[in-house]
Amino acid sequence: MARGHRTQIKRERNANKDTRPSAKLSYARVSVQKACFVLDAIRGKDVTIALAILEYNPRYASSLIKKLLESAIANAENNNGMNKDNLYVAQCYANKGPTMKRVHPRAQGRAYRIEKRMSHITLVLDEK
Repeated sequence: MARGHRTQIKRERNANKDTRPSAKLSYARVSVQKACFVLDAIRGKDVTIALAILEYNPRYASSLIKKLLESAIANAENNNGMNKDNLYVAQCYANKGPTMKRVHPRAQGRAYRIEKRMSHITLVLDEK
C-alpha cells in the first residue's frame, strides 16, 4: 500500500515523468513489422537526416512517420523551446494495435479470414 496523501503520491509520480518531446500516432493502418522497417532506418539519426530518409523511402509507412516526426519537431520547438538543429531521434517504436477481421469468400463455400492490422507508433526526440 502506498504511503502519504493522494495528491502527494501524484506529485511524486509526475516528478518522475519524461519531459522529452514526443509524438504518438494511434491506430495507424500499417502492421507493426512494416512500420519497424522504416523506424529502424531513422533511429538515432539527426532530425534533418531522418526527414530526408523518410522523404525518399518508398514504403507507405514512411509517409505516416514523416508527418509524425514533423509533429514531434513542432512539439519540441513550441512546448520545450528546443532548437531544431540540435534534435535527434532518441526512441522510436511501434506497438501492436487492434486487428480488423474481414472475411474473403473462396471456392466451394469456404471463407478465408483477412486480418487488417493496426499499430501505435511513438517517436521521442532529444537534444544532443
